[in-house]
Amino acid sequence: MPTQKIISEHKQLMEKALEFLHSEFKTVRTGRASTGLVENLRVDYYGSPTPLKQLATLSVPESSMIVIKPFDPASIKDIEKAIKNSDLSIAPMSDGKIIRLNVPPLSGERRTQLASQVKQLGEQAKISIRNIRRDANKKLDDAQKAKTLTEDDRDHGKKEIDELTKQYTDKIDKAVKSKTDEVMES
Repeated sequence: MPTQKIISEHKQLMEKALEFLHSEFKTVRTGRASTGLVENLRVDYYGSPTPLKQLATLSVPESSMIVIKPFDPASIKDIEKAIKNSDLSIAPMSDGKIIRLNVPPLSGERRTQLASQVKQLGEQAKISIRNIRRDANKKLDDAQKAKTLTEDDRDHGKKEIDELTKQYTDKIDKAVKSKTDEVMES
């Protein structure tokens, strides 16, 4: 049955959109240190932009510090440069073997900015979910015009797609609320 195939394909796309949102949330700073802040930071390593997590071991020994231990000690300067050029606004401290990042507490104003950034990321995820719904509905319409689906099957498929859209939009709302609460707590 082509209806179920279309629905399952688009459900997977919606799931990927939700996973992407969660990975984006990792890069948003909260009051606590997290390796997610720096793991995807691009470091110019021998002329090629490489994610930091591929160049070093990342750890959080305490709630306000991130420790970066490069596999290649020669890359320390490149890593420091990438951190300084990022929008993290955290100064790296290096002893030649490891880099320490002290994550200062967030001000109320900065927390508000980050909360609005979280909401924007959530809105972008909702837009991508709605675009997936639109594509699914278009495929259902095309299948019905090509006579591979009946009108009833198409309408039933559209109803299922709408229910999926609502489910994923609700999941996004919950994730945004959870992350906003995490950012706003002191």
